[in-house]
Amino acid sequence: MLAYIARRLLYAIPILIGVNLITFALFFIVNTPDDMARMQLGVKRVTPEAIEKWKTERGYDKPLFVNGKASGAAMLTDTIFFTKSARMFVGDFGRAEDGRDITREIALRMGPSLAIALPTFVLGLFVTVSFALLLAFFRATYLDFWGVVLCVAMMSISGLFYIIGGQYLISKLWRLVPISGYAAGLDAWKFLILPVAIGVISGIGSSTRWYRTIFLEEIGKDYVRTARAKGLSEITVLFRHVLRNALIPILTGVVVVIPLLFMGSLLTESFFGIPGLGSYTIDAINAQDFAVVRAMVFIGSVLYILGLILTDISYTVVDPRIRFDR
Repeated sequence: MLAYIARRLLYAIPILIGVNLITFALFFIVNTPDDMARMQLGVKRVTPEAIEKWKTERGYDKPLFVNGKASGAAMLTDTIFFTKSARMFVGDFGRAEDGRDITREIALRMGPSLAIALPTFVLGLFVTVSFALLLAFFRATYLDFWGVVLCVAMMSISGLFYIIGGQYLISKLWRLVPISGYAAGLDAWKFLILPVAIGVISGIGSSTRWYRTIFLEEIGKDYVRTARAKGLSEITVLFRHVLRNALIPILTGVVVVIPLLFMGSLLTESFFGIPGLGSYTIDAINAQDFAVVRAMVFIGSVLYILGLILTDISYTVVDPRIRFDR
């Protein structure tokens, strides 16, 4: 297992380098530093002097990959690629266009993002799996039929409807919780309960249908008929056999999502005014802060690769027959 994890981590290095190079090309070759200066200065007629000053202040006046004017290692280190992209491999994300340290901002905003994402993930998983098991237990009945109809209806509704409708009904009409904002410490619960509830409700439709399909596929297999022939009750068969064997396809979608929880929810954080990583990314895109966007793209790539490795490791926990010796 350790050898397998080590190989997967080594495989991740060229993937991250490729993602880094593609991101760098999009930001500095397709969209040159001169174009970035014109967008940031925000005026129609920008003088060449103003462009050069903006580039010099932010380190964009250097060559892209190789600095022919420098000598030794500085030929590679005194370049835009090294200062803006290569340093991200050691956790140095530089500074945003407004001068704030990106690493510090990420550390501060990770807490609010996790405060929303983790309860939404755990509660959503419990609710959807339980609902799917209920529909599978009462399969081919009116409860199953109308449950599927409800799931399809919930899937057909946009996530924005849940957010706006929840804010209007719960916060504006009933005034049970604040409509937006955030507070540190124990007072945060009143700002988090509504976005968490909306996140759980909005995901019930698609997740329940997916889990129900998995459970019904397992129910039709031979080992289930064998368990019934031994006299086991339907509930025992469902929870002891079907649920356990269905965990592998469930984990495929679940474990990969766990690292991405750190990235926050773009829509939820923006609409509820939560100072997390999701709203930080949206604000950076609106402000055309390319340094922050590059950092978030890189972090997302790292977390996604870690999620894939965690998925493979979790397979061995659920099914001991799976080994990664080769």
